[in-house]
Amino acid sequence: MTVTEDLSYIEAARRQKLEALVQMGIEPFAYRFERTHTLAEASSAFSETEEIPVQVAGRIVALRPHGKSTFLHLEDRSGRLQVFFSQKEIGEEAYANTKLLDLSDYVGIEGMMFRTRRGEVTVRATSYTLLAKALRPLPLAKDDADGTRHGGLTDSETRYRQRYADLAVNPDVRRVFVQRARVVSYIRRFFDERGYVEVETPVLQPLYGGAAAEPFTTYHHALEQELYLRIADELYLKRCIVGGLERVYEIGHDFRNEGVDRFHNPEFTMLEFYEAYADYEDMMRRLEELVVGLVTEMYGSTTLDRFGKAFDFSLPWKRDSYRDLLQRHAGVDLLNDDDQTLRKVLTRFEVESIDAMSRSKLVDEVFKHTVEPHLVQPVFVTDHPLEISPLAKRKRGEPGLTERFEWYVDGIELANAFSELNDPDDQRRRFEAQMEARAAGDREAHALDEDYIRALEYGMPPTGGLGLGIDRLVMFLEEQRSIRDVILFPTLRPEE
Repeated sequence: MTVTEDLSYIEAARRQKLEALVQMGIEPFAYRFERTHTLAEASSAFSETEEIPVQVAGRIVALRPHGKSTFLHLEDRSGRLQVFFSQKEIGEEAYANTKLLDLSDYVGIEGMMFRTRRGEVTVRATSYTLLAKALRPLPLAKDDADGTRHGGLTDSETRYRQRYADLAVNPDVRRVFVQRARVVSYIRRFFDERGYVEVETPVLQPLYGGAAAEPFTTYHHALEQELYLRIADELYLKRCIVGGLERVYEIGHDFRNEGVDRFHNPEFTMLEFYEAYADYEDMMRRLEELVVGLVTEMYGSTTLDRFGKAFDFSLPWKRDSYRDLLQRHAGVDLLNDDDQTLRKVLTRFEVESIDAMSRSKLVDEVFKHTVEPHLVQPVFVTDHPLEISPLAKRKRGEPGLTERFEWYVDGIELANAFSELNDPDDQRRRFEAQMEARAAGDREAHALDEDYIRALEYGMPPTGGLGLGIDRLVMFLEEQRSIRDVILFPTLRPEE
């Protein structure tokens, strides 16, 4: 019998049990259950000197009938707990109906806590309620006595497509997403405590901007207008600064129509925050404060062992200039070498379409291939060239560079920040240069946003701004090698 035939047989058997339940007048999909304890709370409530009544609920993950008694294990978000059924306690009819229970069913249990002769804290059921009949069996793993786990849901493609099953059978996966929620909660608390206002900016935009990326396009029929899913929150958040909110942040979804790999998903989550009267130096200090506080609260130390390496987040973090790094690792003088020199470097890495790349794209690709692998410990890469930083202020004393930094850990860019450009005329010239790059074939170049320039013309104070990739940060903190492992429902190809 094939796996598919075997599964069909099991599902047919479960549907027969469903039909039998309905014929007996037993509701197989309950409306509610009054739970007094989670499974962990029930276990903790056990007393050697008195019987503690509990009402618990969960999914059946182990089921062992023995004549007139049955042991099963329930699982909920808090953990697992053994339950003991006996014909004597619950009655002959109710016990006979336990044969209609299956692995993965949800049940509610009312009973008393006790300890078995083997020493396991257990609920002695006095009654039970079927809460949801599972018509399809979960691929539950089997545990040996030594804790070794066999089977379960291990195929990554199935895990991503059926995340509900992945969560149901893999406690470690549930833990990652609980940790992700803790990260976001800490970030929100951090900014709220420092007087930032959380705002919401448009996801559907008449003109996209704030990053070098290709957007997703849609159409609004009532407005008869083409719209774009945002690629960044930046330009709208800086409009808020113009309006006087002074300190703003947003934790939101952005969308980029780009390739999919272990660091890129078309839909992803970004933190962006902006602070009036600040510059990129202030943003460095703010990020250090945020991350050190986060890792200390969640992991109890500023030193983390991840991916076989020790990472030291103690302050201050190292700083290194973009120009010096390129000189050191690629042998390129950023301000003096021409495009052909950059192309020559890239030929060593089999990069496609080199001849069609703009200057900004060439610089970015050379940095990506020659420098990024060396950026292991937390480091601020500072003072990026003007041509790849159209929204950042020129560096004081070095007009060919900008006051911008990117934060790297383990060779991955996690954050990007500027002293924000607030000169509307300079911003217009930068946008126009981007439009020229677009006309020359750079599909990721910025569009010219007249309304944003108009906002700057009303006056924007000196401002520091930063974007932090939530998904990549969680990938690092939770030692996950693919962005799909930290996004609940990642974008996938159509199912065959």
